[in-house]
Amino acid sequence: MPDADRKTFNDLLFELRYERSRDDLWPMLDRLYGGHPGYPRFRTALDKALRSAADARPDDLRLLDLKRDLEPDWFQRPDMAGYVFYIDRFCGHLRHVPEKLDYLRDLGISYVHFMPCLKPRKGDNDGGYSVMDYGAINPLYGTMEDFEAATRACRSRGISVCVDLVLNHTAKEHAWAKKARKGDPKYADYYLMFEDDTLPKQYEKTLVEVFPDNAPGNFTWYEDCGRWVWTTFNEHQWDLNWANPQVFLEMTKVMLSLANKGVDILRFDAVAFMWKRMGTRCQSEPECHMLLQALRAACRIVAPAVIHLEEAIVGPAEMLPYLGRGEHDGKEGNLAYHNSLMVQFWSSLAARDTQLMSYVLDTHFPPTLTNATYATYLRCHDDIGWAVTDEDAASVGIDGRLHRAFLSDFYEGVFPGSFAKGELFQFNPETRDKRISGTCASLAGLERALVAGDDEATDRAIDRILMGHALIASFGGIPLVYMGDEVGLLNDYGYVDYPPHAHDSRWLHRPLMDWDHVAAAAAGPETAAGRILAGMKDILSRRAQVPEFHAKNPTEVLHTGNSTLFAFARRAPTGSVVCVYNFSEVWTALPWSWLTQHGVTKRHELLSDTVIDDSGSGALPLPPLARVWLR
Repeated sequence: MPDADRKTFNDLLFELRYERSRDDLWPMLDRLYGGHPGYPRFRTALDKALRSAADARPDDLRLLDLKRDLEPDWFQRPDMAGYVFYIDRFCGHLRHVPEKLDYLRDLGISYVHFMPCLKPRKGDNDGGYSVMDYGAINPLYGTMEDFEAATRACRSRGISVCVDLVLNHTAKEHAWAKKARKGDPKYADYYLMFEDDTLPKQYEKTLVEVFPDNAPGNFTWYEDCGRWVWTTFNEHQWDLNWANPQVFLEMTKVMLSLANKGVDILRFDAVAFMWKRMGTRCQSEPECHMLLQALRAACRIVAPAVIHLEEAIVGPAEMLPYLGRGEHDGKEGNLAYHNSLMVQFWSSLAARDTQLMSYVLDTHFPPTLTNATYATYLRCHDDIGWAVTDEDAASVGIDGRLHRAFLSDFYEGVFPGSFAKGELFQFNPETRDKRISGTCASLAGLERALVAGDDEATDRAIDRILMGHALIASFGGIPLVYMGDEVGLLNDYGYVDYPPHAHDSRWLHRPLMDWDHVAAAAAGPETAAGRILAGMKDILSRRAQVPEFHAKNPTEVLHTGNSTLFAFARRAPTGSVVCVYNFSEVWTALPWSWLTQHGVTKRHELLSDTVIDDSGSGALPLPPLARVWLR
């Protein structure tokens, strides 16, 4: 196509997409900033930024935009599966990412999350979430050119790339913060700065501490500039003032620049904290959702191939709006972490009881979502906080406070009879709540079993790991595998010997990828690691062949009458798939009459690809920690 015709075609597409998303963008911004004196200039500047980013979009990404406009469900399909890793701990450098893509494709991966890779501050940087330059890559990982080469290599193999974009704060070393610190009024208004502690003290009355052990309070005094600065997470992370439209403009430019570098999924970090309101927790205020809808609309205008993952690790009622509820339905995030599914999995494993799990997932979550789905997972880079409310616990006859304490003790490994091995991350003396660190394998019992040389305990630990991954592969959404979980990597206790990590037990479950261990697993299918690797490949391969697992199909929690079993059906127009999981270490059974009542018409089990023989018992036999998919 001649250059002039290409430009005309691209201009037409831009105008059509702008018109499509105009009503999702400007009404939100009018409400947020309409009364701000700089709003007219902001409108002109944002229009210019959108046009500039669209003009700069590479041709291969424009083609991907067209493809995904025609296939908007691309991320909801059952062949989507994610893998999450720190670049340096996975392969050392961005230049080595392409060398590992065959391994990931063989595992069944079509989505990779490069953990924080933008340039952070030196020293303590909250695992990379204290960013000092959004336009540069962490020099330990490579350059922006290396990053673009890695995204192209992923794209050529059908793998989408997710990166973190921290929206709530920047590092105090960011260029904006440096100018604010020197007294530049323009950039001081990019942050929340106070001459005295009058307002900070008023805000503190209703705020909570995120990291009470090593970052108490929400404000920090800086003697050199004579100001208190809002620092929700750490002293070196300055909260942005999203009430200033210039912050929206700057972050939109950052977002679109990353999209033009080949990013497919933008993981918006700490979105719940973006808007501040006196007298509240300053979390999940209505304006957060207006901002996020407007950011998505801007992205759909310029780069519709890109979707948004909104990181809000909160309770169900607070989390679901990040996937679009009410006026934002279908217009906000495309993905959000299903924190409740993760918490309830570990809770049911420890208790050998699924009543709380069934109640929470049935009561609080809708069967389907509009233009969105969940990111399902068993572990991530963060700790596990026991998000079990007193109200939910009481609904199934247990004490919420005691149950949370039990789970912390169980997964720390100090509860009598626990199979788990973990460590405490934080302890809140006011609520008495504790959070837990540990790899999937160590929390599931593999570490204790291998140390003890107990073959039966090893079998059970492997079953827990594979049952959990079968669960997240089938429940609805994109299952995310954390690096090393596919080969059962254990806790890395060496983190305490490295001063920058020693204060943060989350490094316990961020081990270096052991490629010798991976090779041994591939060569030794009879070993624990080999069995886990083969089982994970099988789960993801089988998932991709089950069209009922498309995220558009409703998930209906089923109640079996057996408290050790968790069951649900994926309801598709062509029929159902019923999934059953046994959370105990003993055999049990489920009547075929119950299964037939809930839509099962065949005795062909999809995960094992076998026909089930019940030996005339009239019931489906379920071994310890069974995972069963029946059509």
